[in-house]
Amino acid sequence: MKLASRFGPRFFRLLREEIGLVVALVVIAGGILAFLRLADVVAEGESEAFDRALLLLFRDPANLAQGPGPGWLPGIMRDITALGGLAVLTLVVTVTAVYLVLVGKRAAALFVVLAVTGGTLLSHGLKMLFDRPRPDLIPNAPLELTASFPSGHAMVSAVTYLTLGVLLTRLDAPRRIHAYFLAVAVVMTVMIGISRVYLGAHWPTDVLAGWCLGAAWALFCWLVALWLQRRGQMERANDRA
Repeated sequence: MKLASRFGPRFFRLLREEIGLVVALVVIAGGILAFLRLADVVAEGESEAFDRALLLLFRDPANLAQGPGPGWLPGIMRDITALGGLAVLTLVVTVTAVYLVLVGKRAAALFVVLAVTGGTLLSHGLKMLFDRPRPDLIPNAPLELTASFPSGHAMVSAVTYLTLGVLLTRLDAPRRIHAYFLAVAVVMTVMIGISRVYLGAHWPTDVLAGWCLGAAWALFCWLVALWLQRRGQMERANDRA
């Protein structure tokens, strides 16, 4: 109590932010290192046995088109995977950016657009670099025209939803609300990645790589946003217009 009265709530808020910075840097470094390790394993062909085994784990050997679970589950998975598609993510980012502009947070709106666009371009660039073929094991897998590694759905959904989630934690709200925003972002990202493997559209290592790099990019963007906010070059989420 004496410590709280001496330093006040501002001290503890700054302390939480500094701890958050350290955690973010550790996650960024870990995500990049994990992605590089996965990229090396994929490039050397060392992941083929793991990928095939996991992709076929719950498939009927006599009918690979038959996935696990009840008959309605594939439809649900297709709905979930659409949440990480270009059309839905573009809509989410557009709606968010327009809202931020309307409430007078133009710099924040531009930042969101640039963060997601940058992550999307990075994903496409890496796909072109590795040029990994898509899985050809599942007969009714979604038809995709881009390369497989890393998973664009997993990476860009992580970039989009986690970026929005961490920015929303800047709201002047109770911790449980911040935790809720982050939990929703993480759950959506994980579900989208799982749906890609379930539908046979990606190898498991594609999704793991997308998660690692997407999370690292989102947290990097959060650090940039925090830096810009401290310099007064970008509005905080709880600033009034």
